Amino acid sequence: MNKQQLAAKIWASANEMRSKIEASEYKDYILGFIFYKFLSEKEESWLHGQGFEDADMVSVTEADPDIVGFVRPNLGYFIAYEHLYSTWLAKGSDFDVSDVTDALSAFSRLVDPHHRHVFDRIFETLETGLSKLGDTSGARTKAISSLLHLIKDIPMDGRQGYDVLGYIYEYLISNFAANAGKKAGEFYTPHEVSLLMSEIVAHHLRDRHEIQIYDPTSGSGSLLINIGQAVARQMGSEGRIKYYAQELKENTYNLTRMNLVMRGIDPANIVTRNGDTLADDWPWFEEGHPETYEPLFVDAVVSNPPYSQRWDAPDAPDPRFDDYGIAPKSKADYAFLLHDLYHLQPDGIMCIVLPHGVLFRGGEEGQIRRNLVESDKIDAIIGLPANIFFGTGIPTIVMVLRKTRERDDILIIDASKGYVKEGKNNKLRASDIRRIVDAYEARGDQDRYCRVVRKDDVRANDYNLNIPRYVDSSERTCGWDIYATMYGGIPTSEVDALKHYWRALPGLREELFEQVNPASMRLASEDIESTVRKSKAVGAWREEFAGRFADFEPWLYEELVDEPSLVVRSSEEAQLSSELFSRLEGIDLIDRYDAYQALDDEWQQIAIDLEVLQTEGFDAVRRVDPRMVLKKQRGKDVEVQDGWVGHVLPFELVQRELLAEDAAEVAAMEFRLPVVASEIAEILEGLTDEEKSDAGDAVNESGDAFVASKLKGMAKTLRAEMGDEARSADSLPSRLDAAARFYDEERDLKRRLKEAKSVLDGKSKKAIEELSDDQARLLLSAKWIDPLVRRIETMPDTVIGSLIDDIRALADKYATTYADIDERIRESEHELISILEQLTGNEFDMAGIRELATLLGGDAR
Repeated sequence: MNKQQLAAKIWASANEMRSKIEASEYKDYILGFIFYKFLSEKEESWLHGQGFEDADMVSVTEADPDIVGFVRPNLGYFIAYEHLYSTWLAKGSDFDVSDVTDALSAFSRLVDPHHRHVFDRIFETLETGLSKLGDTSGARTKAISSLLHLIKDIPMDGRQGYDVLGYIYEYLISNFAANAGKKAGEFYTPHEVSLLMSEIVAHHLRDRHEIQIYDPTSGSGSLLINIGQAVARQMGSEGRIKYYAQELKENTYNLTRMNLVMRGIDPANIVTRNGDTLADDWPWFEEGHPETYEPLFVDAVVSNPPYSQRWDAPDAPDPRFDDYGIAPKSKADYAFLLHDLYHLQPDGIMCIVLPHGVLFRGGEEGQIRRNLVESDKIDAIIGLPANIFFGTGIPTIVMVLRKTRERDDILIIDASKGYVKEGKNNKLRASDIRRIVDAYEARGDQDRYCRVVRKDDVRANDYNLNIPRYVDSSERTCGWDIYATMYGGIPTSEVDALKHYWRALPGLREELFEQVNPASMRLASEDIESTVRKSKAVGAWREEFAGRFADFEPWLYEELVDEPSLVVRSSEEAQLSSELFSRLEGIDLIDRYDAYQALDDEWQQIAIDLEVLQTEGFDAVRRVDPRMVLKKQRGKDVEVQDGWVGHVLPFELVQRELLAEDAAEVAAMEFRLPVVASEIAEILEGLTDEEKSDAGDAVNESGDAFVASKLKGMAKTLRAEMGDEARSADSLPSRLDAAARFYDEERDLKRRLKEAKSVLDGKSKKAIEELSDDQARLLLSAKWIDPLVRRIETMPDTVIGSLIDDIRALADKYATTYADIDERIRESEHELISILEQLTGNEFDMAGIRELATLLGGDAR
């Protein structure tokens, strides 16, 4: 199930539940039941792996101490057969709300002591809230049953390319904004920001054998999960990562634990705590033993704390803040930062999301910032686009700090302009993330994007780290050259400003422009497009690009299609991007991040298909599935089958590649259908009111056989009444006859189109099921590789098109001089004066006209 399908299911259920519970609370129920389903299915799968048959599952009861002792230490919990999620569903109409309350109570009682830190009270929010689902037991049973059936198809196996619980949490928060409260979004760090932070952290930790990572404001746990996955890709193993998480709100703390467990992390590697991070320092080496208190120092800390909240500063000395200062009570931002920094190993790294204000606010924060700069703790500051966090439109930053650094400078990156608009929010694209990470790792200056700032420069600015002081990414203002405005021509300086084109395409500047004087140029030819496209420099540049990618398609085929089972999905995109960047090396004008975005867009689908083929086998490419649609039956939405869909290969692709003639026939009918409808509408709308009255109700009815027959009959009657006058093609009978013919054609088209589609779907199903391995691979290539190759191949066209547009805009900008404008104004004034001279009126009217004429520079007597 992809994100869109998942969102649709959730939203449909949420609408049904609105009358029963507060919209903002709905997420707690759905997330709780999803987690219970996950644990239930995990136990069933584990037992089957231990040799249990379906018939044996009935024996899994709490009354059998041997089975409890067998399951509980291995999984950390025990769920009896009667309490399994699948058992609930199997009960059908016999299911009751008491089944859930009994199961949750039993779960809490049967948690393994060694795993209590992970599972203890994890369902408390769900358990205590069940009473809100209805006023009676029957109402609660019905509501819960609806939820159970909603989530039965939600993926639980951890193989999805997205964080299922985190996505559902974010989706529900965003759709219930009015009820959830403006600050609800603070608990969830957008996936793209998590990816950015994870890439930075993973690069730093890439050579470690074992690591510990910590999030002191863990929210849904998605940030920790993304960091862990990125680090695991570098390390080649997930089992050597230990996760520490602390969260203040209990229901969100439970979500952290659920999310970590659902992502397949060993409970032994999960250490969590429900508490106030700032008021009660944590983690410790030995939780629960204050006499042996020792703070834990980890390899990486990541956090997205609540912004600028009030806090109670400690009265006694606190080692977290002693070296840098105490954050003001009104804003805890630096308190969270210093807490994170304190718990770092000497060679560790931390990333924290904060509001821009921490870069320039004064007072206690200014002093803390000064101390951090002087002690060389701030490694980088990354300015993010505004409005990328739900619930707040304020711009934010990611600050990267390290305890021990060999450098005393600060890398400042202004990434605020790199995003795509998505609904009401902005979103970092894959290419934006890659550009930031590359800039961080390269640590050099890039015009209008990033700069390595020396400590002396920060001192000179009184430790103000506001990004615009160091990196100017503002849009360049459009200036006007005075000389060109007065005398025409194109300013040499503005032609020079297009130097990136002239550097990449030597000689093209001279082909396009002629020098008039040192300050001005003119076009050598009015046909700009022809000059550019016929240029030898442009041709050579295109050939160079084409040569680099001449064997790109077969390389991709060998890499992805030849043997899909061998593709390592976790690292393959990085390998593809490395190859792409290598081929683009030295090719000016092509933005490699545009190419990377094209790769990432296509990779999302490729990765999904690869997962299917690797988990289900290559034969999955020959599978077709029933296409299920919702239809109304007796007033209820019921899922029914409506044809078939390819499991991996879309019918449209198969039809295009293998059934082109049949597909063309269907396409022709689909094209003709709206044309016919338009013809009918044009005839009927062209009738006068009198003609419509004569034609009767037929013109207002739908186009079926009866209407066509009625129109024909009406035309015949009118023709008899009108005599010779009816023979004209423009006569009412002739037009009604034409409309009737189109109605007949439309009816016939719809019938033939339905039949042709049915036949084509049948052929497509058969074609997929009978594919040879070679045919299947060719179709996979068409689905995966062709779109990417086409997007890469069109990149030079995009660049050349932009060049032509830039030159045209430059020429148009100075096409009209001030003298031309002045002359037009004078001509308009003279025309107006001539009109005024012809006017007559009383003495006062004429006095006014004379004064206006004088102002216009003329004389009206």
